[in-house]
Amino acid sequence: MKREFFKRAKKVCFFCKEGIYSVDYKDENFMKRFISEKGKIRSRRSTGNCAKHQRILATAIKRARHIAILPYVVQK
Repeated sequence: MKREFFKRAKKVCFFCKEGIYSVDYKDENFMKRFISEKGKIRSRRSTGNCAKHQRILATAIKRARHIAILPYVVQK
């Protein structure tokens, strides 16, 4: 009996697909897509971002947290 393995479709970077070159740290609603329910930055693996855009996104989220646009942790 042979096992068949299914290969998952590779996720495409949202920023590359849409042609977005920079992330505005003041755009709270846009960045919430890349933050988990607990307030953590989602990984590249779960979002499908490329390394370049994941670094840019992480920097923007950290800036927004620093000036209190986004929370560091979400309270229950």
